[in-house]
Amino acid sequence: MKSEDTPFVGGPLDGRVLPVLLGITGHPPKTYRVPVPAPDGGPPTVLVYRRVQAATGKRLGLHKGWTYEYDPADDGSGPRFALPWSARRHKRGGAGGDTPGGNADE
Repeated sequence: MKSEDTPFVGGPLDGRVLPVLLGITGHPPKTYRVPVPAPDGGPPTVLVYRRVQAATGKRLGLHKGWTYEYDPADDGSGPRFALPWSARRHKRGGAGGDTPGGNADE
């Protein structure tokens, strides 16, 4: 798998550059979660970093890489991903799974 050296801004990892694995599209993940073990053996604290665009080019406006910024508001307890069919209910016109209008087989 490919990795990319990505700088971290803010929080405990401020100023560090870590290798982050790239996904299928060649981009690093949108969120980077770092579990920090508790000193007394309790549940670990999760630090959450969000991916942001590092800079843009002058001519075409293309991005020149990514950085991760610390997000202190997110405690890492939320879902890691949301499936499209679980986030909302699809409402169709008509009743249930009825075929709308007439059907050529009838």
